[in-house]
Amino acid sequence: MMAIPSGLFASNSTSAPSSASEVYGNVSSVPTAPLCPDWLPVPMTTVIPAIYSVICVLGTLGNALAVYVLACGNPLTRTVANTFMLNLCVSDLLFLLSLPFWASYYSRGYSWHFGQVACKICGALLHLNLYASIFFITCMSVDRYLAIVHPFLSQRSRDCERARIVCVLVWVLAFACSAPNLALRDLHHLKELNVTACVISYPDHNWLLTLNWMKVILGFLLPLLGISCCYGAIGRHLLAYRGPARLQNSPLPQEGCFRSEQTQTPSVCQNSCSARPTMAQGVERILWTVGAVVMAFFLCWFPFHCVTFLNILHEVGWLDSCWVTWTIRNLTPLTLCLGFSNSAINPVLYCFVGNHFRGRLADLCKGLCACLKAHGEQHSQKRDSFSTRLSSFSRKLSDLKDLAIVDTSVSP
Repeated sequence: MMAIPSGLFASNSTSAPSSASEVYGNVSSVPTAPLCPDWLPVPMTTVIPAIYSVICVLGTLGNALAVYVLACGNPLTRTVANTFMLNLCVSDLLFLLSLPFWASYYSRGYSWHFGQVACKICGALLHLNLYASIFFITCMSVDRYLAIVHPFLSQRSRDCERARIVCVLVWVLAFACSAPNLALRDLHHLKELNVTACVISYPDHNWLLTLNWMKVILGFLLPLLGISCCYGAIGRHLLAYRGPARLQNSPLPQEGCFRSEQTQTPSVCQNSCSARPTMAQGVERILWTVGAVVMAFFLCWFPFHCVTFLNILHEVGWLDSCWVTWTIRNLTPLTLCLGFSNSAINPVLYCFVGNHFRGRLADLCKGLCACLKAHGEQHSQKRDSFSTRLSSFSRKLSDLKDLAIVDTSVSP
């Protein structure tokens, strides 16, 4: 839900407009809200564009680099987790490309100058990213659970082909969840501000409550429950096999996209115990990477969903006080900025937590430097060759001039 004005909540308000991005189809049914004359509003038209600009620049650079590294890496090193991470980066990148429009929208005082189609597309990308991000993070958590707790049972099912199919299903589900907002978002003239705003026009009050509940439940609570169960099971499993002797007898997950045809036997395990510390470190590193991504998502989006839940309680009449109105109007856009910052944080987590990501990034940088160096040497050789030919031509021209002078001096 974009932090833009609903404006129709308080017809006589001169403070900052509400950030719920909603307009009711029936104005007479709009509930009145108490105002807070002693509580100063947040200057949205200056604060929000500045935050959006920083998030857009840093997030676009980071996610574009992450997409390049994950998509152009060695096919032998591509894993199921990396497949989900790649789609997560693509989701963040698509949304970040719409942030300049929203930053301009705020800086113009909630006036949309980009047309109806751009309004619907930018709003759709916002909600699509909100659902797709948590869905892909949930997939990553389930994949970690299967790889660590049930490595043998999931060995045949965890491959990149199935991961791509899951990613397609996730995109379809995220689009289905964001489709109502795409249909309801449109341009509306707000008389209170005398602007044409890009807002969500709810047909009635039930639409507002239904979509908000769907956002809280499908976009946060259910995925959070699944993620918590997965990591709880992973923690119990790792604690149960914490001893060195148990670690030697415990199977380790297959991380590649290529399935192994043979299962490990006790004799093979004894012969490969020297390689287990390295494999265990790789599993632990991947676990920390996914865990950091999950924790970052929770810290970034939890405040926004708390304010959304507070707005639901306010709409049904359970909470109706001055501080509730001020919180909904002023903290929704700020918590939304915090949620958007998650799109810029994810590639940083991949870079600083994932050693494989840093290794592939270093290899790509070395390759790029080698290509630039080779191109520079080739250009230098061409320039030297041109200089040599030019110098030769100059000498020949000088010789011809000398011959002409000699011929002139000896002529009668």
